[in-house]
Amino acid sequence: MAKKLIIDLSKCKQQDLSQVQCSYKHHTGNNGVKALLEKIHFALICRKCHSAPCIKACPKEALEKVPTEKLDGGVLKRAEMLCTGCGTCAIACPFGTVYTDLIPFVSHLCDRCENRLKNGEKPLCVQTCEDGSIDYRSAPKGDEYVEPFENIVVKVPEGTLWEPFLKNNQGT
Repeated sequence: MAKKLIIDLSKCKQQDLSQVQCSYKHHTGNNGVKALLEKIHFALICRKCHSAPCIKACPKEALEKVPTEKLDGGVLKRAEMLCTGCGTCAIACPFGTVYTDLIPFVSHLCDRCENRLKNGEKPLCVQTCEDGSIDYRSAPKGDEYVEPFENIVVKVPEGTLWEPFLKNNQGT
């Protein structure tokens, strides 16, 4: 069974991420965990509004909805090179699910250390994560585990995952 990066949102705290190291090969000082948390936040917590006021509000056109196989309404994606961190998207979000502290101006990337790990080796973020919120192993089973992106599994604290209301027979 293939190993996947597993992030436990109940343990993960933004302020603890400064100690987690990343071995992303294209630039030093990168913290790919921040990029992963942003993607996870947009995939699991964002309400995926049909009208997407956050996208319309962005003066730099830095936000877009990207269709995915796993999520119907598409996932919000931020273009780091266009985003100035103005926070207009957070103000426009009617549900308050876009947080300015999750939108760092500096670009961070995560490649999950693909094709760079030796046999049995874990990614540097897993090795340096002291609270155990990041792991690299076979994906566990259970309702609290969601795989929003390929090879990234998230353990969601009970009651925090927003699930859209089921449509009735009339399609409303």
